[in-house]
Amino acid sequence: MIQPQMPETKNWRFHRDVEHLGWLTIDTPDAPVNTLSRQAIMELEQLVERLEELAQTGELEGVILLSGKASGFIAGADVSEFDAMSDFSVLPEALKRTHALFARIEALKIPVVAGIHGFCLGGGLELALACHYRVAVNDDKTRIGFPEVNLGIFPGFGGTGRSIRQAGPVDAMGIMLTGRMLKAGAARGMNLVDKLVRHRDMLRWEARKAVLGKRKSREAPMVKKIMAMGPLRSYVTGKMREQAGKKARVEHYPAPFALIDLFEKHGNDWQAMIRGEIDAFVPLMGSDTASNLRRVFFASEALKKQGTKGAKFARVHVIGAGVMGGDIAAWCALRGMSVTLQDLDMERIQPALDRGKKLFRKRLKKKQAVDAAVLRLEADPEGKGVSRADVVIEAVVEKLEVKQSIFGELEDRLKPGAILATNTSSIELERIAEKLKQPERLIGLHFFNPVAQLPLVEVIRSTFNTDAEIGKGAAFALAIGKSPVVVKSAPGFLVNRVLMPYMLGAVQRVEAGESKELLDAAAVAFGMPMGPIELMDTVGLDVGQSVATELGHAVPAESKFAMLVKDGKLGRKSGEGFYKWVDGKAQKGPVPPHGDLAGLGRELVKPLVDMTEIVVAEGVVANEGLADIGVIMGTGFAPFLGGPLKARKDGKA
Repeated sequence: MIQPQMPETKNWRFHRDVEHLGWLTIDTPDAPVNTLSRQAIMELEQLVERLEELAQTGELEGVILLSGKASGFIAGADVSEFDAMSDFSVLPEALKRTHALFARIEALKIPVVAGIHGFCLGGGLELALACHYRVAVNDDKTRIGFPEVNLGIFPGFGGTGRSIRQAGPVDAMGIMLTGRMLKAGAARGMNLVDKLVRHRDMLRWEARKAVLGKRKSREAPMVKKIMAMGPLRSYVTGKMREQAGKKARVEHYPAPFALIDLFEKHGNDWQAMIRGEIDAFVPLMGSDTASNLRRVFFASEALKKQGTKGAKFARVHVIGAGVMGGDIAAWCALRGMSVTLQDLDMERIQPALDRGKKLFRKRLKKKQAVDAAVLRLEADPEGKGVSRADVVIEAVVEKLEVKQSIFGELEDRLKPGAILATNTSSIELERIAEKLKQPERLIGLHFFNPVAQLPLVEVIRSTFNTDAEIGKGAAFALAIGKSPVVVKSAPGFLVNRVLMPYMLGAVQRVEAGESKELLDAAAVAFGMPMGPIELMDTVGLDVGQSVATELGHAVPAESKFAMLVKDGKLGRKSGEGFYKWVDGKAQKGPVPPHGDLAGLGRELVKPLVDMTEIVVAEGVVANEGLADIGVIMGTGFAPFLGGPLKARKDGKA
């Protein structure tokens, strides 16, 4: 069959079949995922012009847009171009061109159907929404959403208006404001997707049927649209600002609030929303917040390249069923691994199994998936799972002699090639490994509490380790969905080393009579997720005291801190520390007035920033970028500032 002449492109393939259906496939060259780069968009402009001609002459009955990548549809715009695109002299015109292009796709007289599998995010979803109909694979790999808010912006290719048109104002704004990714079924429920298929090999057939049937997506029903009309829009807008304000401050993260302002102006007219998009978007793209969040994005992506390729992990054995050990075991089971959990008896193990079940119910929802995860987490008081495990993790009390004893007993029972790891938070690995026959086998895998929420795992390298052990440790962290940062074995490693002077400094100020509520509020005003006193309570005062002692920070026996530990008032886990805790929340009094809360917060975090500089100078981490992303992930240090060292360079810390 003679194919119509088409423009030459690097990112797209096109062919017309015997039914006069056009199959347009995006396949970004030399990349694991598809992105809408400037080049891809310019090529698409040329292709759409030709599609318009073929539609006009009757040589084309419809177009099916697919991906040539196994990873998914389109992961979004090319973030590597964002710095260059943030130039005010370039960005508005580029956005106008893309808006016009997507409008032309939408205006084509022939049906255009998007076939979605895997990732369909950001600009990829915006392109799909410009098509007339959307078919998606209903499996666990499909993820649909707008993650732009995590980069300090919001959808800029017309996605604001088109998502409201399809899903209604409340649902559409919800996914844009949170960056939440939807499974295919949830996207179908919101009307972002029109049809689901079970397997990728069914995608082409269903998309073909949609074109031949001239199917067109329906807009959101009036019962949803009404929430953007008249006084209701003011009410909805107020609720959105309230919810956004609980999670972020406008001076730190302006994007959600700018999107809400745009909705307040145009939320009842999706086309007007699109027209207003560019003016609201442009200032965000060039903001310090967006620039720093892009830096954080690239740093976090770089962490994914640290692990040994091809490493496989199926079985994990965890020793210690306390809060950390139990939660590590549950997390590994949640991520699909078979886990044996060891402690002295079932009385100690059972609470960890119960917490694990709660986690599975919260994350997995479906009974079948929950039951499967429960079966993967097995009590093992006798330690029979050691010999079968690909990874053995010790997570017992922070006492050197206890850890040495455990590893001495374990060493001869390990299978060849298994990872032997400790979750120590502060003790140097060389001291733990000094009595082992093969000390090079022992690495550190330092998780952070709460395990299910904090993404960082410090992969600790001792003087005994080779690149092979560390690469496998990083690969394991990635396999369970965590972000590994490789650090040298040194007291406190990275995160605890920088956290302790920050928390102890605040504790000393409370001991001297300053308001704990004021100090915590000041840290939050600076950009921390919680204040240092609340954080100490959350970590556990006993843990804090132990780590402080290990790092050489004296805790006077007569201090309030030491007395609270002595009295068993250990913070959140005991119901009382510096604060009383009810239902997992600190019971705080009023915050005394202060003229410059953020300035006080900056003063509070200075010891943290100072210590980060020292840690880099000592070579505990390889470079400033790793230090910044490690401290952000491990302490919650304000991402919008780009990390402690970036903040100091910018004069903000």
